[in-house]
Amino acid sequence: MLEKIDLNKKMGKKEYKEQMELLQPKLSYLQRACKEAGIPVIVVFEGLGAAGKGTLINQMIEPLDPRGFTVYSTAVETREEKMRPFLWRFWTKTPARGRIAIFDRGWYRRVLTDRFDGITTKEQLASAYGEICSFEKQLTDDGVVIVKLFAYISKKEQKKRFETLLASKKTAWRVTGEDLRRNKYYDGYLAMNEEMLEKTDSDYAPWHIIEGTDREYAAVKMMQVVVEALEGAVAAKKVSMSEAGKVSVGTSKENPKEEELQESLRTSVLAGVSPSQEMSKEEYKKKLAKLQAKLSELHNQLYRYRIPVVLAFEGWDAGGKGGAIKRLTRALDPRGYTVNPVASPNDIEKVHHYLWRFWNNMPKAGHIAIFDRSWYGRVMVERIEGFCREDEWRRAYREMNQMEEELATAGNIVLKFWLHIDKDEQERRFKERQENPAKQWKITEEDWRNRAKWDEYEKAVDEMLVRTSTMYAPWIVVEGNNKYFARIKVLETVVAAIEERVQKARQAEKDAVKKNK
Repeated sequence: MLEKIDLNKKMGKKEYKEQMELLQPKLSYLQRACKEAGIPVIVVFEGLGAAGKGTLINQMIEPLDPRGFTVYSTAVETREEKMRPFLWRFWTKTPARGRIAIFDRGWYRRVLTDRFDGITTKEQLASAYGEICSFEKQLTDDGVVIVKLFAYISKKEQKKRFETLLASKKTAWRVTGEDLRRNKYYDGYLAMNEEMLEKTDSDYAPWHIIEGTDREYAAVKMMQVVVEALEGAVAAKKVSMSEAGKVSVGTSKENPKEEELQESLRTSVLAGVSPSQEMSKEEYKKKLAKLQAKLSELHNQLYRYRIPVVLAFEGWDAGGKGGAIKRLTRALDPRGYTVNPVASPNDIEKVHHYLWRFWNNMPKAGHIAIFDRSWYGRVMVERIEGFCREDEWRRAYREMNQMEEELATAGNIVLKFWLHIDKDEQERRFKERQENPAKQWKITEEDWRNRAKWDEYEKAVDEMLVRTSTMYAPWIVVEGNNKYFARIKVLETVVAAIEERVQKARQAEKDAVKKNK
């Protein structure tokens, strides 16, 4: 692919000036149009060393309003970023609707420089490509425009530019030993770039090759690519808004017999779970003390072996999530965990991809993140209450599985709990809260409205449990009518999962010591 590209293309100064005088005002207008239409834009600059990425970025931002874009240089990971899943630092920098994020180097390092340096293994390569494609697909499905630019120059031209930079004390720092090594083994590194381009090129996020030998030609082509991409996005947005205005909102009534058949064929998880397991207060106290002591000890080991943990709690209203979380956290060092209460998204969260706020709160290595309600609101409350479209909640199953797989691949323990009570027990707890002044804040009109939709929620929960319980991020249904039983089951599950992972870490440590002797 790359070897067939003509790198000798040139453009005269006069033509360059004429073209830029046309393209710059267009780009300035399109920035405003994207802001008005609420279109988020990502422009990522990749390519070979000394191909002119920095110059191209400067030329692109010249006509833009600086209040509407952010430039990120992501070549070097910070200490904080190294303690998170690789894509965390990119998820947290994804733009709000109407803003532009410009990346000087993107999320391809693991399949390029890390691969070249032997950091990324063959086994990790396939997973890295899968995560990259999932990341781009999730963003574009949510309306993000991704423009990917690859600046390309020949080995001879690259060497010449390196030598020019090294000849001056002011610019020599820009050339590293790694740069020179990649130039020395140019063909091998180029093959890795070519594979990256092929495996991550898609209709939703295509690559554009920028021939970088002639700087004027490269700048004009880059501007033209960005302008065309944004023009297409603005036009598509106008069409979609126009079509949305023509669609009448209504509900289609199913045939009663067909609906009855669908219900009889529905795969059900909750129907096979009896929430009425029993445990005495005495047994509870005895087990609680032992489990909390064990968990406290294991928390230290999590930090030692840098194992991150993600715990997500879902369940019926009044199902006991808060009580279970409280018994967990009492055994933990407060410096090593965070409880994230999840409510309706605020104004800032609404203008990002729905997973953005959860990625922002994922734990660093050795820490625990506890979510009191989670990203699964997308396929429950948002689905039932109509806060998102059907195509959005349907694709969310895949998106959430992908996110959890990325967390697990990065070393996270991921556990998800559904606190299950029956309808009668929920009513009893609701009334108890209403009658107790100390607990009245826990019960709202919304809780009663949700209760009226119990059957709809049960169907949604069943589908969620079936479609998103995986080997790397299982759902644990907790029988919750008896709070003592529920709290102990949660603690036992968490302790067992952490204990197993710590034992593996200890064994790996022993094996490493033996190998080095």
